[in-house]
Amino acid sequence: MVLRSEILVNKNVLPTAEQALPGRETPMSLPERHYVFKETPLLGPFFEDVDFAIFALGCFWGAERRFWQREGVVSTVVGYAGGFTPNPTYEEVCSGLTGHTEVVLVVFDKAKVSYGELLAMFWELHNPTQGMRQGNDVGTQYRSAIYCTSPEQLQQAEASKAAYQAELDKAGFGPITTEIEQAPTVYFAEDYHQQYLAKNPNGYCGIGGTGVCLPPSLQGN
Repeated sequence: MVLRSEILVNKNVLPTAEQALPGRETPMSLPERHYVFKETPLLGPFFEDVDFAIFALGCFWGAERRFWQREGVVSTVVGYAGGFTPNPTYEEVCSGLTGHTEVVLVVFDKAKVSYGELLAMFWELHNPTQGMRQGNDVGTQYRSAIYCTSPEQLQQAEASKAAYQAELDKAGFGPITTEIEQAPTVYFAEDYHQQYLAKNPNGYCGIGGTGVCLPPSLQGN
């Protein structure tokens, strides 16, 4: 049995539901508007032809910035998902006792950017073979994940994983460790984390890929 004290020392170990922190019922208070897109509501309502993608690829500060820079992205929000603790604080997630990973919720205009193109960005922006870490950031909160909002997204994500694994194999990388699952609840992070690198341009960004690209012909729609 893994004890809570051991998890605190080894943040590469996911807690069980029984070991996880209890959290709280009240969600984080968020600003009404997106800091970068100004007049865009952070959480909607959005126009009709948008879709939602949820990605975890290491520290969410740098990941969010890369997605809001992509043409066709309407809004971005960072948060925590994949664990047990409801409405956790950042400090609780950092303890390793929530089971959550850091995620970016991406709202995108399907007429301007496809889910397949966002998947290609996801794979290329980080190293999905590292397990419970991303570069110098170590722990379960930095694990790679794709949380799918529809069966179609799940199918596309699995297909893109297979395609990218083939490219990684050619370059001598190991197996992909990315979780691919139907979307769980996303608990939004504190206000100061939202669009952090727009507010703090010289802040930390741990985003860095393998240098391996997914060919456009394999990106899907």
